[in-house]
Amino acid sequence: MDRFDHLEHLDKHLVEELAQVARETVRDELREQSRKQRRTAMLYAASGAAALYAGGAVALAVGLALAAGLPGWAAALITGALLGAVAYFLRGAAHSGHASHEPHEPHEPHAPHRVVGGTPPGAPPSGLGMPYPPMPDSPPDDTPHHRA
Repeated sequence: MDRFDHLEHLDKHLVEELAQVARETVRDELREQSRKQRRTAMLYAASGAAALYAGGAVALAVGLALAAGLPGWAAALITGALLGAVAYFLRGAAHSGHASHEPHEPHEPHAPHRVVGGTPPGAPPSGLGMPYPPMPDSPPDDTPHHRA
């Protein structure tokens, strides 16, 4: 029995060692992945900041060009309206691309009480946008269905 106790101790030691190696491997892999994701996120953030400043410069140039023939307030108003229109169309493009797995609904302004699934507020959700299952047109047939 003494030999088996020694083997059991070796098995436990081997399992602990393997678990430690697995933990270190997973930790190193997660660290490497998070480092890559942080770098990608920083590059996206820098890209967004540069695009924001570029858009501001373009808006300023449009405003100054319009100000050559119009009063300053009118040039600023037209530039603001143009940027608003661009923002509206970009939002529409993002909205239609966002719901790729859902059927396309006509564009409606977002209301705070509107539920994504279409279930009215206060109604129990059924997953189909209806508060209760639909009623059949006729009662069920009670005759047994056997194959001949």
